[in-house]
Amino acid sequence: MGFDGPALDRPPGERAAQPGYTGRRSGEDRMAVEQDAPRGRRDLFRKAYNFTRADEAKAAGLYPYFIPIGGSEGTVVTIDGEQKIMLGSNNYLGLTHDPRVLEAAEKVTRRYGTGCTGSRFLNGTLDLHLKLERDLADLVHKDAALVFSTGFQVNLGAISTLIGRGDVVIIDKLDHASIVDGCRLAMGDTLRFRHNDMADLDRVLTKVAGQDVGKLVVVDGIFSMEGDIAHLPEIVPLCKKHGARLMVDEAHSAGVMGPTGAGTAEHFGLSDEVDLLMGTFSKSFASIGGFLAGDATVISYVQHHARSLIFSAAMPPYAVATVQACVDILKSEPERREQLWRNAEYLKQGIQGMGYETGPCDSPVIPVIIGQSEHTFMFWKQLLEAGVFTNPVIAPAVPENTARIRTSVMATHTEDLLARALEVFRRVGKRMGII
Repeated sequence: MGFDGPALDRPPGERAAQPGYTGRRSGEDRMAVEQDAPRGRRDLFRKAYNFTRADEAKAAGLYPYFIPIGGSEGTVVTIDGEQKIMLGSNNYLGLTHDPRVLEAAEKVTRRYGTGCTGSRFLNGTLDLHLKLERDLADLVHKDAALVFSTGFQVNLGAISTLIGRGDVVIIDKLDHASIVDGCRLAMGDTLRFRHNDMADLDRVLTKVAGQDVGKLVVVDGIFSMEGDIAHLPEIVPLCKKHGARLMVDEAHSAGVMGPTGAGTAEHFGLSDEVDLLMGTFSKSFASIGGFLAGDATVISYVQHHARSLIFSAAMPPYAVATVQACVDILKSEPERREQLWRNAEYLKQGIQGMGYETGPCDSPVIPVIIGQSEHTFMFWKQLLEAGVFTNPVIAPAVPENTARIRTSVMATHTEDLLARALEVFRRVGKRMGII
């Protein structure tokens, strides 16, 4: 989320003495420290000693991150002995506490142990991985799939492997950080287009149209901080027009969008037109890990070249079993996804009806846009104290002056829980003069 904005107008937190750190925080004092240092002896840790933003937020009682949760029932969590309604989780289908999922993880752990103790490339591939990959490929209507240990590693591995020297990757300016970092690792060039702006995408693609380069457009299916959806019906023709391949990050849309929960591509009936799909298991699939799906030849190439797969330990057995159970439940219980969308509409209408600004959200992610970071932190704190857990999001995760409270719903939220949460939003918003 970052703490790159202006410092809070609060006394800084105390800091223990560190070698080479004087405790002085003003610009003049920091410059003096630099001048006192012998030439060529600049301290690598200077940036860490001068990072005060988190300390200041803590001193002000407004630090909103790394909150320890002492217990969870899914839709309700315990923090400091008090129950809070959870409106900040990506547990969209509410499967983290499903007895069938828990049983699958326990059963597999007793058979395979707690970890693979090696990479997929060497000793870490289990028959469980291969079955899950076949089922995932079937779920998203692709030839083949490849499982990674985290969703972040999928984007790092896929993009950096496919985009070689002389190639170009083109991304939405609000794409996830894992996509951005995958581009940074790639040997090719990165171009960006304005968020969901198809004219700007056309402009960027036209810019490289005459060049003999490989081109890959990468977009989020659901944008995780905005809650809006990629304009795939317009993106697909533009990619075809300019000879670009298309990859969709379905992290927040797999299990959520489409007639069978395959994601945004399926939602628009464009599964066959999207070259690569990636998804994560830390949202609808109640675990950790991720996958890439596409043409079998391309998946094989990534499998044998992606450093984030080859040089990382394999996804552990219990996590694989958890995802497998969730995939099976997703296929057999479409009503769970239908309930998720009813809950999303209920919460969105309630929040918008009070006068909050949400932007063009059209998913189970419903942002409440506040503006200034400090105001957002204060709003978050009052919501938490009143019994509702949410996520404050500030720049650089979102554009400057669009700090927001990110809310998201689960299929297992009851109407009573959501109504109680909305009442808290009403009371706090009135008290703070936001609505």
